[in-house]
This record gives sequence, C-alpha cells and structure tokens, in this order.
Amino acid sequence: MNLPQLTPQDREDARNKALAARTLRSRAKQDLKTGRTSVTAILETAAAEPALDRLKVCDLLEALPGIGKVRATVIMSELGIAPTRRVRGLGVHQRRALLEYLGPEA
Repeated sequence: MNLPQLTPQDREDARNKALAARTLRSRAKQDLKTGRTSVTAILETAAAEPALDRLKVCDLLEALPGIGKVRATVIMSELGIAPTRRVRGLGVHQRRALLEYLGPEA
C-alpha cells in the first residue's frame, strides 16, 4: 500500500490537528483529575468530539483520583472491557456498567 505524498502544508495541517486533539484529551483528563468534570460528561461529549472519542478507557480511568494503572486494569477486567478499548468502542452495556461501577459521582 502506497501512502499518499503530502505537501508541506498538508503535513503542517495534520500536525496542528493532532496537536489540538492531544491537547483536548489532556485537558479532559486534567479536568477529571481535579473534579471539574465527570466521566458521564466526558462520555456524552465524546459522541460529538472525535478527539475525545479516541481516548483510551484505561487513560480515562487513570485520570480519576484514587485510580492507578492496576486498579484501572482490574476495573476493566471485571467489566469485560478490553485493555486497548477506546471510548468510541464502548458498547451501551459497557458504558452503563462502567458508570454504575464508578457510582453516582461519575
């Protein structure tokens, strides 16, 4: 498979788009960490925002206070969520189970 040849302007545009997406995901995780937003709000916003849609579920969980890598892995295992799953790939039942597991403040 041959990759298309990008012009320098196309590369710059792609670089800026990727930077904006990473910044948005970083801000969302920081807001979770400080309590300014909730998992429910992130999941609802992700439906309309492709950058948040690509956030890994393990990163989402690890951004919550008191949840580290090990606890996030355990939670995902208990709920039957694959370790590589992104927010976009969560099914209706997985979303509901995740929100129920995290409790009403999620």
